[in-house]
Amino acid sequence: MSDFAALTASRFALGECAIWDERTLRLWWTDIHARRLWRYEPATGVERSWTLPQRLGCFALTQEDGVLLLGLEKELVRFDSHGGEMVRLCLVEPERAGTRINDGRCDRAGNFVFGTLNEAGPGAIGSWYRYSREGVLLRLDLPACRIPNSLCFSLDGGTLYFADSADKRILCCDYDATTGATRHVRLFHDLAARSPASTPDPDGSVIDAAGGLWNAEWGSGRITRYHPDGRLDRCFEVPATQPTCPAFGGHDLDTLFLTSARAGLDAGEVGADDGAVFAWRDSPWRGVAEAHFG
Repeated sequence: MSDFAALTASRFALGECAIWDERTLRLWWTDIHARRLWRYEPATGVERSWTLPQRLGCFALTQEDGVLLLGLEKELVRFDSHGGEMVRLCLVEPERAGTRINDGRCDRAGNFVFGTLNEAGPGAIGSWYRYSREGVLLRLDLPACRIPNSLCFSLDGGTLYFADSADKRILCCDYDATTGATRHVRLFHDLAARSPASTPDPDGSVIDAAGGLWNAEWGSGRITRYHPDGRLDRCFEVPATQPTCPAFGGHDLDTLFLTSARAGLDAGEVGADDGAVFAWRDSPWRGVAEAHFG
């Protein structure tokens, strides 16, 4: 029996980018294909959503309550959820019709790091970027990718974890939050070496308070925790075939939330909980507060 239970009755085509706001005690996530941003308040059970002009791949909290930095398909925008106002911050790869923004997260210093996905074919033409607190977009010196995922940062901020899901490996590198410089790209964990017969895709990741990395394994119906050195710690079954992104939240940051997706599943394969947002309340682990942009 899974420790994870569906948070609400809603189901999503491609739920992603779960983020807990420790100031307002609310969980945010996106349903990418539906072009909707979602918010849930556990204290009241109120679920709310906003329809957006483009698909929302990722986003970040900011220093202002209710104001988010959104990574839409081809641009970063400032979004005020109170009134719905949007202000464009910058365009991203406007010259490439086949790419869009996918996974992203703030580094520990409040810069927004994200990757672009290739929707036009199998080629690794996506890139990794940092949008700084000062509003400067920088392409990071990291390998080109097809499906960028697993972006998260070590507790001290000096290690960046990332993955091209198509390669079925999680990588990491040394990272300088001041300059955006990266070096010493190396393997963190090879999922194919662990389960060569049926290798899942590494999707979203998050770091817990002990430095462990939690990764949602798309296609496997489980979420996995790794030690800081990349060794497998343990796996947990979840009630959805395609888990997508974990996030620690709750008053004590000991609830593990998890988004999932039902997109891509045949009608006969879709289970009752595929596409749900889940919660593992009072887990034995705790997380750390999400960094806010700026």
